[in-house]
Amino acid sequence: MPRKSTTVAREKSRGNVFADLGMPHPEQELVKACLTLQIYRSIKSRHLTPAQAGEILGLKQPQVSLLMRNRSGNLSVERLMDFLTAFGHDV
Repeated sequence: MPRKSTTVAREKSRGNVFADLGMPHPEQELVKACLTLQIYRSIKSRHLTPAQAGEILGLKQPQVSLLMRNRSGNLSVERLMDFLTAFGHDV
């Protein structure tokens, strides 16, 4: 049986997926996503376990695991920047 082709409507992004999705405070969410990505890269490049990263960041292992899956939740931009500072980044 032949497959039916489906046409999906597309629109060009405005450069911020959070704004495209109509989320509140899209600029802040984009900054948090970028900071979280840098934290993830720092943890991975140092080959740290979530428990080891938690010791450095002052978080419990489950919170680090959520952060590693880009679930920054209610963490502020300032707190995320503090995490990068703890890894030796100049923020």
